[in-house]
Amino acid sequence: MRALFSRYPLLIVLLLCGYAFLYLPIFSLIIYSFNESRLVTVWGGFSTKWYGELVNNAPLLNAAWLSIKIAALNATLAIVLGTFAALAIVRMRGTRGHKSLGIMVTAPLVMPEIIIGLSLLLLFVALEDLTGWPEGRGQVTILIAHVTFSMAYVTVIVQSRLAHMDRSIEEAAMDLGARPLKVFFTITLPMIAPALAAGWLLAFTLSMDDLVIASFVSGPGATTLPMVVYSSVRLGVSPQINALATIMIAVVSLAVLIAAVIMYRQEAADQKRK
Repeated sequence: MRALFSRYPLLIVLLLCGYAFLYLPIFSLIIYSFNESRLVTVWGGFSTKWYGELVNNAPLLNAAWLSIKIAALNATLAIVLGTFAALAIVRMRGTRGHKSLGIMVTAPLVMPEIIIGLSLLLLFVALEDLTGWPEGRGQVTILIAHVTFSMAYVTVIVQSRLAHMDRSIEEAAMDLGARPLKVFFTITLPMIAPALAAGWLLAFTLSMDDLVIASFVSGPGATTLPMVVYSSVRLGVSPQINALATIMIAVVSLAVLIAAVIMYRQEAADQKRK
């Protein structure tokens, strides 16, 4: 490290500044979640009382549970649909409609969120007028909206993994008599498992973080955590928000650690095969 710093001092300093810019606000949020004072910018001593009050804050906990539930369902559905889309894009290259499929699948990546939210709102209103479904807007409409845009991110991740995968293993298995479905579950799926884990975590995070699209497609009975936090911030940030954010950071960090271990083991297995 000392030799690297002596050779590239400016790059190391810029790197440290970048990490500090990204992570110091998170560390300060965690520290102030243990603040005695009601003011989040004034340190009043160490205390865990805001975690106790958070347990009794039913609206905030209900919004957090709703967001986690929608995010988990969204990530799972996005993985399934995104994997199918990636397989179609990679394995059907050169066929008619291949480019059009790729453009349609990845369009939400460059589409402004406000446009996606507004278009989905108009779609749900038109469907309700024509068919009676969905009856109002709530968890189902939020889930559909989140899957619509998060599946595009999953498709790009899985597509990249499939494009660089050695297909000779699959071809050898099919030459030995394995059916395509069995080849997919026993060979293809384990090989793209790191991409699936990364896509699931990304889709989960995008859903938990979404405010704009959820604001368009949600109803009175479905309020997600970002919507509650945004509405409370306008009246002043409560230390309970810091406490809840600290818990979420701990959970997400644990999930990322588990995913890193899975990816490390997968890479080690790939190295042994080579």
